[in-house]
Amino acid sequence: MQAFPLANVLVKIDDFAADYPELYYRAGDASYDEGAQALAFSDEIDFTTYFNAFPLCKWRRYANIGPVRLIIEASGDVCEVLLGELHEGATRLQVREAPLAVIGGSGEFRRFEVELPESGAALVSFVLRSQGRSFIRSARYATMVESSAVRSVRLALSTTTFRKEDFIVPNIEAVEREVLSGDEPISQGFHMFVVDNGRTLNAERLSSEGVTVVPNANVGGAGGFARGMMAALEYGATHVLLMDDDVRVSPESFKRTFNLLSLLNDDYAEAFLNGAMLSLEQPNLQYEDAAVVRKDGLYDKIKPDLHIDQIDQIAKNEAIDVEVENAYGAWWYCCIPMSAVREHGLPLPLFVRCDDVEYGMRCQPKMMSMGGICVWHAGFEGRFRASVDCYQYVRNFLIMIAVDGRSSERLFMLRLLRTFSIYLRSMNYESAELLLDGLEDYLKGPSFLEKANGEELMKRNGAKNERLAPVGELDRALLEGLDLASANLGGKDERSMALKLLEALPHDRHMLPDALIKDDPAAVYYSRGAYPGWKTMRRRTLVAFDAQSENAHVRTMDRSRYRGLKQRYRLLKRDYETRKEQVAEDYRRAMPRLTSEEFWRSYLGLDECCPTTGEDAG
Repeated sequence: MQAFPLANVLVKIDDFAADYPELYYRAGDASYDEGAQALAFSDEIDFTTYFNAFPLCKWRRYANIGPVRLIIEASGDVCEVLLGELHEGATRLQVREAPLAVIGGSGEFRRFEVELPESGAALVSFVLRSQGRSFIRSARYATMVESSAVRSVRLALSTTTFRKEDFIVPNIEAVEREVLSGDEPISQGFHMFVVDNGRTLNAERLSSEGVTVVPNANVGGAGGFARGMMAALEYGATHVLLMDDDVRVSPESFKRTFNLLSLLNDDYAEAFLNGAMLSLEQPNLQYEDAAVVRKDGLYDKIKPDLHIDQIDQIAKNEAIDVEVENAYGAWWYCCIPMSAVREHGLPLPLFVRCDDVEYGMRCQPKMMSMGGICVWHAGFEGRFRASVDCYQYVRNFLIMIAVDGRSSERLFMLRLLRTFSIYLRSMNYESAELLLDGLEDYLKGPSFLEKANGEELMKRNGAKNERLAPVGELDRALLEGLDLASANLGGKDERSMALKLLEALPHDRHMLPDALIKDDPAAVYYSRGAYPGWKTMRRRTLVAFDAQSENAHVRTMDRSRYRGLKQRYRLLKRDYETRKEQVAEDYRRAMPRLTSEEFWRSYLGLDECCPTTGEDAG
């Protein structure tokens, strides 16, 4: 038997979550003492939190573990250790009043070990009751297991970056300081690959024994993660962890990932593990951890938004099952066994959007998730770009339907028509055009995908995005009297069902004679249709605002452009219906080649380069 760590208790709050201490602990009087390098508290402190409660149900489901032990390094006044239990559906913590142990009572830090009793709770934790002032330097959950039950793990972290030094450099430093320099199991089986698509990082300075910066062509997220997977294969990794560059991450997430992988049972040995995305702007908000592709051509969250500093939300987070049909993990934090990469290949060369979704549909993995394994990511609200959200989405989702067949092609095309009509109705001609561009390029087949310069394509399409200007630069007379509240600028949709049904009926202003069109403008939200319709219909001019109402774009009705886009849609739809079976078959035939290492080495120009550094071989 050997002792094996499971999870460390976070006693120091991350700086960007300073206003949300209940993600870490609940206490009336507690603060981190920099001099003592310990958490100081008086009276009572409760660690039943998102980061510090132990998800016992998940560990028992996924892994081989023995009795759970709590190891605490404490000093100061005597305090009791009590067991906290959080059951599925619970709204409050249950505390067993009989102390498990008494610790402290010394001016020097001492190590105390407590075996937690058997429990049927979803999560277990501990509460400390001090007789005065006590200090916790560290705490962790561990177990005793047979040595033969510990899997050999080599974890490769692959993060693709494009000019995000403000995020990536601190993340490299955190890995060096808290992962590679430690004495935990992960320090001997972890390597970080930073795939630099922007080629702006100082690779020589930032690389080390455990970190490799890989200069790469700007081939988007798909190409960057393909390069990272190839580096993981060269490293001899058992798992590759794909992570976004523009995130804040606690190194503890890496440690918990490694420890879980080391103890996985046979049922989950080939499963994907997905970390949650928390909001960088609102650190107590969990936006997503695993997602699902629907038959109608949408991908959707499995769990609702959760405020994970609340007891009932912590329990709910562990209770919702992510093992559902057509589940996948987004690549802001997705750990994939290398056996899946060897069996199913590398990503498709999609540049951005749907690359992670398609990979999940291709592999059809069993999914794992666990509270406390996560990243903080900037929110997606207000980040609409038609060049990505229209062009890339349509083209890439159609490719995914062709090669994986997990969504209904008929329903997707109906959704495409509806979205196209909504954009036309709201005079968002640029977005409507980019939807059609995506359909047209899909119909060009896999040869177009193979040869297209993704960076140049993004620039070309980016030039078609609506240009939002600061509100102060717009005509003041145009802005006077606008009802911004009616634009529903990123807020809650308060339309009644009757009104939604009414607005779903065709009411396109382009079909009306000029005599029925009003000249006074109306406000809309730039990434949606012209809602609420009853306040914006019959207007010649719409002012499309961003979510903060700081920038806007003025849309003016253009009947000629409207007719041209409608005619182009009809021609493309006719071509699609004629050739869709053959085009889909072409993509399926090309799939093995487009996801092979041989293709990617050629696509990335690696045949003339050293395999890991990307430097010229000569």
